[in-house]
Amino acid sequence: MNYAPLIKELGRGARGARDLTREQAQDLFGAMLDARVPDMELGALLIALRVKGESAEEIAGFLAAMQARTAAMAAPEGARTVLLPSFNGARKQANLMPLVARLLAREGVPVLIFGRHDFDSRVSPFELLDALGLPASTSLTEAERRLRDERLAVLPLQMLNPGLNALMALRPRLGLRNSAHSLAKLLTPFPAGRGVRVVAVTHPEYLDSMAATLPGLTAGGGRALLMRASEGEAYAHLRRKAHLIGFQDGQAKPLHPADTADLDWPLSPACTPVENAALIRAVLEGREPVPPRIAEQVAALRFLATN
Repeated sequence: MNYAPLIKELGRGARGARDLTREQAQDLFGAMLDARVPDMELGALLIALRVKGESAEEIAGFLAAMQARTAAMAAPEGARTVLLPSFNGARKQANLMPLVARLLAREGVPVLIFGRHDFDSRVSPFELLDALGLPASTSLTEAERRLRDERLAVLPLQMLNPGLNALMALRPRLGLRNSAHSLAKLLTPFPAGRGVRVVAVTHPEYLDSMAATLPGLTAGGGRALLMRASEGEAYAHLRRKAHLIGFQDGQAKPLHPADTADLDWPLSPACTPVENAALIRAVLEGREPVPPRIAEQVAALRFLATN
């Protein structure tokens, strides 16, 4: 593949750049995932895409390339499996993503947490999961068994898609996130219609691009929840207005309650794995209340998993 013409089209800046066709995007991202793009060209392409922003057609092409290289897993029977991607970790407040997972699993909804961590300035979500007695599975077979028997499993992204993991690992070297960080939130190892993608975004512009992408991904019976992330993690901010949009069979459906005012809810600074795990256990055991925004998110995901 000749990368210079692609760099020329993508690298003209936010206003002058041209979008790739879906076919071009699929071929290009496939080459990236297969480590066939030389380092200099790869860096130029990733930065150009970051400046330009991915179009809906490019995301669709990238997604096709990613899914073709993602390991397949058998989905457990019953409710659809909720997919909780985790790539950030705690910074200033407790990470309650595992609380969402535990509350769903307790109600019989299977949950697969997957991701990677390379932020030196944040507490790893996988250290928190270890503190909660939720270590990463060592094989896909083990993860399938845990989903079946315990309704909750953890997997490193490397086991699901090594090429995507390698692209995300470039963040410290390049200094910026790249397209792989957005695409990873759309990954699913399950057959069509057997998973619920949780797409938690930080920047407002990604709400628009993902809202344009998710109808097509759910048209064949799939389910997804689009929401604002909290410190980059897939749990609702405890104080901010709810922004939960469900996608069912290609249709968008707002799932947040009518009351969307900000709440005066305390934010816990318990960021260390031991402190964070203790807080989550206190909520699960009824010694601390479930934050209303977390309860709303769990209810929305339960609805999508069972309807």
